[in-house]
Amino acid sequence: MKFATASTKAGRRAGGFTLAEVLAAMLFLALVIPAAVEALHVATLSGEVAVRKCEAARVADRVLNQSLVMTNWTSGTQNGTITEGTLDFQWQVTAENWPRDAMQLLTADVTFMAQNKPYTVSLWTLANVQTTPGSTTTPGAGVQP
Repeated sequence: MKFATASTKAGRRAGGFTLAEVLAAMLFLALVIPAAVEALHVATLSGEVAVRKCEAARVADRVLNQSLVMTNWTSGTQNGTITEGTLDFQWQVTAENWPRDAMQLLTADVTFMAQNKPYTVSLWTLANVQTTPGSTTTPGAGVQP
């Protein structure tokens, strides 16, 4: 017959967790897990908005370049919708007088929806009013033929 000594009781007690330790760990996990899930959700939403902004910038660049090449910007404000896949991008090109020289400030604004909120991406460039495709420019006018 063996008798329990103080050293064997202490060894058995060191091998497990107390009820208070288990409850503290569960409380910690109950606080951390929802915060971590919410952080992942916010990161996913931010990633979706970033991808759509990139696509909208590409649409704005395309619309602005087409307006420059076709000289459509001289006829006033233009707008339209471009559909890429399942996404719709509303665009608008406006021209304003530039305070120096005979230049126009062209602005392409592209609006899109992400997370049920409207977002807008804008691109700007300067265009020479006196230069049309196929014409020549005089030296010093700021545009190379």
